[in-house]
Amino acid sequence: MMGDVMATEFSSETRSALDEVARELMCSRAEVVRRAVDVYLREYADHAIALARLNDPTDATLTTAEMWRELGWAGDEQSGGSFGERA
Repeated sequence: MMGDVMATEFSSETRSALDEVARELMCSRAEVVRRAVDVYLREYADHAIALARLNDPTDATLTTAEMWRELGWAGDEQSGGSFGERA
């Protein structure tokens, strides 16, 4: 599938880093840039959603103890267990 061609300027340091990654991945510099832009756009969208939820005044918040109970891990916060460790 052919897409739009876009041109941009990179510093010599960035160009060198792109070349190094391209060699490691055995692909073109352009492919590295395409992949990086794809990742950035997905992360940006996730960040925007998270920020909107964080700033939603109607969204309920939980205390740490409430979170543990919701996850079914009640009691772990007092036991000194590691985060994510089931009782």
